Amino acid sequence: MNAGHLPGIIQDFAAVAGGLLFLVTGGEMLVAGAVRLARRSGMSHLMIGLTIVAFGTSIPELFVSLTASLQGYPDIMIGNVVGSNIANIGLIFGLSALFIRLRLTLRAVWIELLLVITGSVLLMFCSAYGRFPRSLGIVFVLILVGYTFLSYQKGTNSKDSNMEDTPEPTVHLPLFVIYLLIIGGLALLAGGSDIFITGAANVARYFGVSELVIGLTLAAVGTSLPELASSLSAIRRKEPEMLIGNIIGSNMFNLFMVLGLTAVIKPFALSPHLLQRDLPVMLGFTLILVAVLKQTRGGGRRHGLLFLAAYGAYCFSLL
Repeated sequence: MNAGHLPGIIQDFAAVAGGLLFLVTGGEMLVAGAVRLARRSGMSHLMIGLTIVAFGTSIPELFVSLTASLQGYPDIMIGNVVGSNIANIGLIFGLSALFIRLRLTLRAVWIELLLVITGSVLLMFCSAYGRFPRSLGIVFVLILVGYTFLSYQKGTNSKDSNMEDTPEPTVHLPLFVIYLLIIGGLALLAGGSDIFITGAANVARYFGVSELVIGLTLAAVGTSLPELASSLSAIRRKEPEMLIGNIIGSNMFNLFMVLGLTAVIKPFALSPHLLQRDLPVMLGFTLILVAVLKQTRGGGRRHGLLFLAAYGAYCFSLL
């Protein structure tokens, strides 16, 4: 390590840390505003988790992926999406299951899980082909728009049975303050993603680490911090349905919104090497989650330990 390069690498690490701080803060502001808007419309907690919170916590992935793709770092972009989906189930679901019984029937989220599995399989085909085309991106976006519309209709027409048992936000904010939270959150996400990508790419070059590994680890965990923060909030409020909805919905939005919108703006190449490890792991984690929800109607502490151990083994395989 050249001592003359130390000031530069310190600045790059500072850029990564500062970018992550902006991303987490912006994601929290966006989710706080979006959830309050959704609750005013009477949406159920599961639907809020599957749509509003999932969309809000996936916004960092969207901004980072768009920025990475436009700046010519497609491996960071795809690694961010795949790594985030793996981290959402392996790390965040695993940690959450250690602290709260995640009770939810498979029937409540079978449509979302089917979409995640379908999107994952299509992504594997694209990886074998070597490219994610604009036409498929358009299809992904249309599927997500249709799902969101139908979910909103369903969420406002049928409330959770425990809707009355869960408290509303303790602070009643004026509507203009809610809009300021959303706009301010988007601004922080846009600035943070640009700073983060620049720093992450420089760190990767400095240490000789591939951009794909940076995307699968540093970018993925960093942009999954809003999901973690939202999950901790759901644990504190004893809202397991919103927690699971957030995790599953985030993975769905990562696939259909992040990849779809990125491909619409700029189609990107996919490495066939993703089929050797990362994409099968992402699909495998989803299928295991399906089995857990079907057999036990939720996840317990032993399932949390299983997912954490599997995620640790996956991270070790990246070394």
